[in-house]
Amino acid sequence: MMNLLGRPDIEAGEVFVNFNQNITSLAVATKTGYSLYSLSSVDLTLDKLYSCHTDAIFLIERLFESSLVAIVSVSSPRKLKVCHFKKQSEICNYSYSNTILAVKLNRERLIVCLEESLYIHNIQDMKVVHTIRDTPCNASGLCALSSSSEHCYLAYPGSVTSGEVQIFDAINLHAKTMIPAHDSPLAALAFSPSGTEIATASERGTVIRVFSSLDGTKLFELRRGLKRCVAIASLSFSTCAEYLVSSSNTETVHIFRLDRSATEQAETKQSSDDWMGYLSKTVTSYLPTQVTDVFSQGRAFTSVTLPEPGIRRMCAITTIQKQLRLLVASQDGYLYVYSVPSIEGGECQLIKKHDIRLDESYPMDIKVDSPQPLGSAGGALVDGATENDLTKQNSSDGVTYASAVKGEEKAVLS
Repeated sequence: MMNLLGRPDIEAGEVFVNFNQNITSLAVATKTGYSLYSLSSVDLTLDKLYSCHTDAIFLIERLFESSLVAIVSVSSPRKLKVCHFKKQSEICNYSYSNTILAVKLNRERLIVCLEESLYIHNIQDMKVVHTIRDTPCNASGLCALSSSSEHCYLAYPGSVTSGEVQIFDAINLHAKTMIPAHDSPLAALAFSPSGTEIATASERGTVIRVFSSLDGTKLFELRRGLKRCVAIASLSFSTCAEYLVSSSNTETVHIFRLDRSATEQAETKQSSDDWMGYLSKTVTSYLPTQVTDVFSQGRAFTSVTLPEPGIRRMCAITTIQKQLRLLVASQDGYLYVYSVPSIEGGECQLIKKHDIRLDESYPMDIKVDSPQPLGSAGGALVDGATENDLTKQNSSDGVTYASAVKGEEKAVLS
């Protein structure tokens, strides 16, 4: 089996895990197929929405709570399939000139990331509306798409030697701003739910920064650690936008609280005629920049220590049953559910550990709703695809597809 994206997890038989845009469901893919789970009762059980035995999947993205999923298989890494899992049909497919490294969705756009280009589709009809060509080499497929339709921004690395972030307006199809976020190359990107803020981390992994995606202003600087550089695997805003969570190749997950009111108050107090502000500025002016940066950086609000390091994990913070929860989905096949403390330094309590491996030989603490195999509407493979010769394969589900994109799910799924 080919090693896609430097993904030894595929060869090791581990799972690919991914939360949807508003953290209401979890997609899990393995060598034997994929499943979708609802997170509404995750404190007690995982409700399986759908399960399908198919080719090995290495990328899967669900559009919010809709019935639409975008899939890329290991056997056809250049082909994107958009499927309606409730109707058990393939709506359309596209083939590209190179391996698909990432797929991102919101209700306006579908983004396909290749190593040196980005395709922007209008998700209503799947036509390619723009292509960003000759991007700096992006072998990991690093990019982020805001889930907001109002601030529908795309972010991607602008350099292979430094942590430059390019922000692109995916609706009006023009560059928005460039942010010189880090000295080292980028490792992680994440938009806030509103799309107005973006969090970044570099390959060093010691500092996480939050910027305004509107004008590039730095809003927060958060220190993950001092002693060692790490590989950041996951970076995510909470659905309330008050927290930021990061995971890495270590066993520790860090949660930062983004206290915007405290930041505003500090800026107000530290005026030029304030003697404390004057004293602070005078002292720090004699210290190296690296030292003053450490003093000004925020520390983790709390953290979680997981059983072992070296496992790639996706993290999210959301409100479930009116309670704030940290969700950690790991590629060794487990979903951890933790409470989030209300006070700084409080302990995150493990509430539940779910087994999300698809192999029937594994015990799974979940409720299953009669899965059925996914059907296919068919579609021709287009070799050497470009913006002008990508061919969309329509099916009889066109009206259903449009309804699903708009969020008319109650009518669609009944």
